[in-house]
Amino acid sequence: MKIYNSLTSYSKAPSVLTIGTFDGVHLGHQKIINRLITVAKEKNLESSLLTFFPHPRMVLQTHADIKLLNTIDERKTILSQIGIDNLIIKKFTQDFSRLSANDYVKHILVDELNVKHVIIGYDHRFGRNRSANIEDLKGYGAQFDFEVEEISVKDIEDVAISSTKIRNALNNGDVKTANTYLGYNYFLSGNVVKGKQIGSKIGFPTANVKIPEDYKLIPKNGAYVVQSNINNTTVYGMMNIGTNPTVNGKTQSIEVHFFNFNEDIYDTSIQVELIDRLRDEQKFDSVESLKEQLNKDKEKALTLFN
Repeated sequence: MKIYNSLTSYSKAPSVLTIGTFDGVHLGHQKIINRLITVAKEKNLESSLLTFFPHPRMVLQTHADIKLLNTIDERKTILSQIGIDNLIIKKFTQDFSRLSANDYVKHILVDELNVKHVIIGYDHRFGRNRSANIEDLKGYGAQFDFEVEEISVKDIEDVAISSTKIRNALNNGDVKTANTYLGYNYFLSGNVVKGKQIGSKIGFPTANVKIPEDYKLIPKNGAYVVQSNINNTTVYGMMNIGTNPTVNGKTQSIEVHFFNFNEDIYDTSIQVELIDRLRDEQKFDSVESLKEQLNKDKEKALTLFN
């Protein structure tokens, strides 16, 4: 997959195009993308996906606390595994939002992206104040010689329902349900930084994961069963998301204890996949009580992996 971080860098190869944020790139999205790939092969065109970053609501509703399932880099990774030819990332700005429907189609879709076939939802809106709809797009298609294929109401509703269920599940700590709708394990990507070393003192050293993007959706506080790929090896472990109330912590942290692992991974980037939830975060009477619970958590996690 080729990634273009601006419209002007695109190769202008004739393409079949779909447009959207595709946050999560879940099973509903994947159905649309697979249709995109199929049509591109049938027509001997390239399959292209146009997405926007920052998310339009981050620009147009600056007061809103937007939480996304994927960072833009995570979205790139997932889409590259599906098999589209081109990912085009358009920076979303106030000026872009004011572009008229005609200018959007003529200058973006036709001149820059050389579209021959667009696959889009029945509820797609575009142009200044989102004034144009899919019927308008079909009219522009006739004018500029490209086809418009409408994604069914059911498929669009399935996408919306899946996205809502995934977010609700993660906010409730139900990663198994989220993973079912995603079609892959929900994951967090971040940098390993030094913490207070409290885990090491009780036999449970942790990798403290710092996520740079504040818009990434973090699941409900609690203990989880996780896995990571480190140096091409799958490593299993358990992760705590929370404030560490037993030691009077105040801010949220993400700490992973990997089983049978003692490599130095400070200052490296890792991806942590969430497999299941163990329990809510708790405040224990003592560090010793916390250690006893961590041993129970580890035993339960190992049982799940086995």
